[in-house]
Amino acid sequence: MQTTMLTTALESLQTTLTATETQEETQVIENVVESVGQEVQHASTVLSAILTPIRDAIPSLIIALIIAAIGFVLIKYLLRLLGHGLRRSSIDNIAAGFIRSVLRIVLYVLLAVIVLSVLNVPMNSIVAVIASAGVAVGLALKDSLSNLAGGFILLFAKPVKQGDTVQIEGTTGKVEQIDILYTKIVTPDNTVAFIPNGKVTTAKIVNYTEKETRRVEMNFGIAYESDLDAARKVVLEVVQRHPLTMAEPAAEILVQNHGTDAVELLLRVWCKSTDYWTVYYDLMEQTKQAFDSNAIEIPYHKVEVHLPEKHNH
Repeated sequence: MQTTMLTTALESLQTTLTATETQEETQVIENVVESVGQEVQHASTVLSAILTPIRDAIPSLIIALIIAAIGFVLIKYLLRLLGHGLRRSSIDNIAAGFIRSVLRIVLYVLLAVIVLSVLNVPMNSIVAVIASAGVAVGLALKDSLSNLAGGFILLFAKPVKQGDTVQIEGTTGKVEQIDILYTKIVTPDNTVAFIPNGKVTTAKIVNYTEKETRRVEMNFGIAYESDLDAARKVVLEVVQRHPLTMAEPAAEILVQNHGTDAVELLLRVWCKSTDYWTVYYDLMEQTKQAFDSNAIEIPYHKVEVHLPEKHNH
């Protein structure tokens, strides 16, 4: 009897424990399911917040891409058309290059503004960004902007042009190109110098080919014993025989100075600016040969050294 009652009590306790464990497991499962459900709902909300604007913006994005593609093609066409027009006009190559560069920048900035407006970017924001970027770029590229302004001055004032032989900042050579920021000069020994346009506009510029003609000046010295009129006649004959010298204005031979060792003569003769150095070196050589042929002495500085006599003691 007692054994039966004990057995019944144990079975009842086991049933109770089993039910309790089942309830706890069920509760845990329900909690896990609820947590997973909340996380899924949260993730869904986040994804919806991210994807909804993208989904709404897809039509605008497609339109913006189409406008950008058409804009690039149109800008290239316009620049090509402008290039053909400038080549047919009387505008020089330097000015044409400036116009193309400036127009290219303006068109691309305009295209960027149009694309951003299609994407519903507020115009106030665009203006604010452009203004801020302009200030930042202006501070960072102060020297470059100075060179850009110098380029515009060179474009409109034209103190130098392509092909001129000039001296700028101690550099002498031919102007090969004037770009937006730099002026390219090729020196007589075929080296290339890039001078910032900002310095070009503020520096002293000597333009040797601005005028079509140029005067050659040369100095000669003859001995005091030589015949001055004969020397003058010899030099004039050399000048007249040269094919690149000009008859008008007439050549001049002047007595410039009575030097310590020689009578110094100054020759002035005119030629085309492009022939200057050819005429200069030719006359220098031919005059020396003519002086030698006509027994006209070209003195040189002499130093007399007197040695003390030796006395025998």
